[in-house]
Amino acid sequence: MHALLHKRDSRAATLWLGTIWFLPILGPILYLALGVNRIRRRAILLGVHKTIIRSIPEHLGESQFSDVQHLEMLARVVGRVVSQPLTPGNRVRPLINGDEAFPAMLVAIESATKSISLFTYICDNDASGKQFADALARAARREVAVRVLIDAAGTRYSWPPITRKLKHSQIPVAKFLPASLLTPWRVTTLNLRNHRKILVVDGETAFTGGINIRHGNVLADKPKSPIRDLHFRVEGPVVIQLQEAFATDWTFTTGEMIEGGIWFPELKECGNIVARVITDGPDTDFETVRWALLAALAEAHTSVQILTPYFLPDNALVTALNLAAMRGVRVDIILPEKNNLPYVHWASRAMWWQVLQRGCRIWLTPPPFDHFKLMIVDCHWVLFGSANWDARSLRLNFELNVESYGRDFADGMVKIIENKLRNAREVTLAEVDGRSYPAKLRDSIARLFSPYL
Repeated sequence: MHALLHKRDSRAATLWLGTIWFLPILGPILYLALGVNRIRRRAILLGVHKTIIRSIPEHLGESQFSDVQHLEMLARVVGRVVSQPLTPGNRVRPLINGDEAFPAMLVAIESATKSISLFTYICDNDASGKQFADALARAARREVAVRVLIDAAGTRYSWPPITRKLKHSQIPVAKFLPASLLTPWRVTTLNLRNHRKILVVDGETAFTGGINIRHGNVLADKPKSPIRDLHFRVEGPVVIQLQEAFATDWTFTTGEMIEGGIWFPELKECGNIVARVITDGPDTDFETVRWALLAALAEAHTSVQILTPYFLPDNALVTALNLAAMRGVRVDIILPEKNNLPYVHWASRAMWWQVLQRGCRIWLTPPPFDHFKLMIVDCHWVLFGSANWDARSLRLNFELNVESYGRDFADGMVKIIENKLRNAREVTLAEVDGRSYPAKLRDSIARLFSPYL
């Protein structure tokens, strides 16, 4: 009955009905673990989203849209999807890999005088993770208010988990959705992840993007499994929205409210970027990033540049990409040639023909694994953050992205894309069609599981 009433996709509903019917014991358990969204009800019950909303002046600024009037419609569409307003006067600086991001984040933590809020999907108990734990411990000894939140699944990437070291240093730390097979009363959250990355220092300076805290991101040290990634330092009024996102997750997890001047100081404009945080997750923010992607593709006039490690778009996104290309928009999709998850690469490759045959272009970047997440439309609108182009990010995960409007910032992001393309190779439809029969079969089987990858 629940599957019939709540599954939007008739194919998914049919699959779940068959699973439940033909596997009388295992089927319902699987549905509870993978098919039921319980977070939405619990979040509304707590009233978190209503209690932490602050008013920020909203105005677009005519100069921002003087040469791209059509993107003002994009701003309006996203404004109808999300609860946050656009904020003018922000400054954003890209940080390439952990080589640039980690030192900048650690300097900010060392300079903190009032508060530090840190959320990350993964914080390994390695050289980089220990650096952050030690810096946070020093801040706590300076009587800085510190709160650390890590996704429960993310803590299992290293052993022993970094949470032990943080607790030993008397740092308030919590795990987001600590579900496991040993806790059957939490089985409905077993398939959910909080993939957000947020660091806010003194309520004034923030860091967000796609970088997890693990030493593999520091390429200068030549780690065993190197990862290229992108993070951002953010200043200005939009930092309040990043802090609100952390506060919402912290309150949901611990019940403690994050409020007051040490967390939410008054912020002044300090740059020329108009920006807004887009939170996404299986709660009241369901599919907000997906709607933003669809709106951006619909409004594109000249170019769309997509940089993502995992490319498993649903039918609506595939259609939107193809329509953009058929209108004459240049659509470039840049993916890693060697993925850290081979089965995701197989499933993705089974879908490439769907966009290649309508004029989209796919490029593969050489190793090491490229974890960059970036989208640019018409060299003006930029979307960056934690979300990937797959069902897990767009339907199951809690994600956080930032949309920004501004020619100067976008030009800098375009240069990052251009640098990627210099070393990338283009994939042709003939190459995809020319795969061996076993490879096609393997890729097609992997694609069947794309909603869960």
